[in-house]
Amino acid sequence: MLDKLGEIEKRFELVEQQLQDPNITSQISELQRLGKLRSELDPVVTTIRSYKKALVEQAEAKTMLDDPDMREMAQDELATLETTITKLEADIKVHLIPKDPNDDKPVIFEIRPAAGGDEAALFTFELFRMYSRYAERKKWKYEVVDLEDTGIGGASYVCFTVNAPGAYSQLKFESGVHRVQRVPKTESGGRIHTSTVTVAVLPEVEVNDVKIDEKDLEISTYRASSAGGQNVQKVETAIRIIHKPTGTIVTCQDERSQTQNKLRALQVLASKLVEAERLRAEQAQAADRRSQIGSGDRSEKIRTYNFPQSRITDHRIKVDVHNTVAFMDGDIQEMIDALIQEDQARKMGEGLE
Repeated sequence: MLDKLGEIEKRFELVEQQLQDPNITSQISELQRLGKLRSELDPVVTTIRSYKKALVEQAEAKTMLDDPDMREMAQDELATLETTITKLEADIKVHLIPKDPNDDKPVIFEIRPAAGGDEAALFTFELFRMYSRYAERKKWKYEVVDLEDTGIGGASYVCFTVNAPGAYSQLKFESGVHRVQRVPKTESGGRIHTSTVTVAVLPEVEVNDVKIDEKDLEISTYRASSAGGQNVQKVETAIRIIHKPTGTIVTCQDERSQTQNKLRALQVLASKLVEAERLRAEQAQAADRRSQIGSGDRSEKIRTYNFPQSRITDHRIKVDVHNTVAFMDGDIQEMIDALIQEDQARKMGEGLE
């Protein structure tokens, strides 16, 4: 392993040398690429150097074991160093996990009611509020692209973006079917109902990164029904785009102008087309096994929100979190951390194999 760590250090040092090269500093795109690479390598190189230093100190401490006057101190130091080295080795293994190229991207959320009628629509809006409150806790900017309310506090569709570095790395495991078990406000008999809502989390891509033929698009306009100022109700600012080859439909009505709505709708469309292609590629590979935290497929039930028992259960990792009030108010980091740790452990296990 030390040979591999040495190669990473050499690569980091080469990048630092290149960043000082006048011929490169005049090339903005190359400078940005190297700067990003350096920032990615810096944490792992810092950990590698701490690890190597601890190994040297361990070797020095072992030489003191033969000295009766130094043996007790050396034993204490070795015990501390062993703990340090074990932790650093674990940290290095995490750093060496292949990085998801989408992890640093902003995300696009799509939330829709599935089974359960009005109750599912109510929970759709509550999930939107949960994720928006989470974004606020992280001081991340989020923006509504489209929200079709049902008039009773629910939503038949919500599309919004979370624009922050690392947003996808934190939220990508939220894709799937979310099940809610509770007594609906409209239930007079006090019976517990089960409803489901689908959540899709897509990494946001730039429109220019995807080849979309204008001839493949059917674009129409309509009057926005959501809030957005007086102009929204008088002019057809909302946009609906149908990508004819795939049947993908995207709507946007929360921007102030038709042009802004079209640009935002095209960005959502591009992200959906890229994600669809990724899923097709994964299915074509026909992997023999699926990860424990699932594929992220929207048809897969991932979590149950049991309100009577104030318990949220993630079925992929068999983790329970209690206190539905706090969870629905955006306090979901504990669950997100558990999902990330399980994913890292799986990938490390696959790497060892």
